[in-house]
Amino acid sequence: MSLVAMTREMGSLGRDVAAAVSARVGKPVVHHEIIDQLANKMRLRKSHVIRLLDGTAGIWERLAADQTSLSIYTADETLALAASGNVAVIRGWGSVHLLRPIQHVICVRVCAPMNVRVKRMMERLNTDDAEFVTNEISLSDEAHGAITRRHFGINWQDPEQYDLVLNTERVSVEQCADEVMGLFNGPEFQETGQSKQMLANLALETHVRAALRADPHTSKIQISITADKGNVALAGIVDGDRESVHAAEIAAKVPGVAHATNQLKLALPSRLKLNT
Repeated sequence: MSLVAMTREMGSLGRDVAAAVSARVGKPVVHHEIIDQLANKMRLRKSHVIRLLDGTAGIWERLAADQTSLSIYTADETLALAASGNVAVIRGWGSVHLLRPIQHVICVRVCAPMNVRVKRMMERLNTDDAEFVTNEISLSDEAHGAITRRHFGINWQDPEQYDLVLNTERVSVEQCADEVMGLFNGPEFQETGQSKQMLANLALETHVRAALRADPHTSKIQISITADKGNVALAGIVDGDRESVHAAEIAAKVPGVAHATNQLKLALPSRLKLNT
């Protein structure tokens, strides 16, 4: 079955479009559902994680959190949900950019002009303070931009990142859902054995990376991880034999791993050490 990965702008009605698609497919939208797992893995308050992911965390909150761990664990949870086949739409969390390589994933952006978004949010918040609302929307846009630049090195508003861009200024929520469902039911985005396997491989790679990050013996290593039908290969440079052994042992224990190949190499002693 196809899967929709969606980003939206504040006030764009993206949440409503996602809900409409979910109702037609008969499977849920995922958005806040991964927060509890992330908070547990990072040992942070749920509200802290939400602010980090929304880009609204203060400087001390950002300093107190491990941004690399946040990125790894977010990818791990998102890909696990995508591979489960139990959801219709994954909204936010970098899902578009994580899942874009998968053929049966439809990448959608829901947007609207700033003046339209301001008007909608003023009505939703029951306020006539246009300056305040405009500032809040701008901060939200800037936060999303900073997060995608930091984690993916891209501009999240670039239309080339999406299969479908929906402007809700003059197109209703139901019409937007019609457009999404047209791709959902069309031949181009149907799940195939190859696309399903590609998603499973990508999910397994992130599961292994998350397991390595969670273990104190391997939490700081930066290595390449590739997976193919349960066979995982670890490649790169580590500081010592024990680190290499730990990495291979941890990878082998991850559910779904049939065999782990250790291609890790030991770092050569520095010239400084050789000369002392």
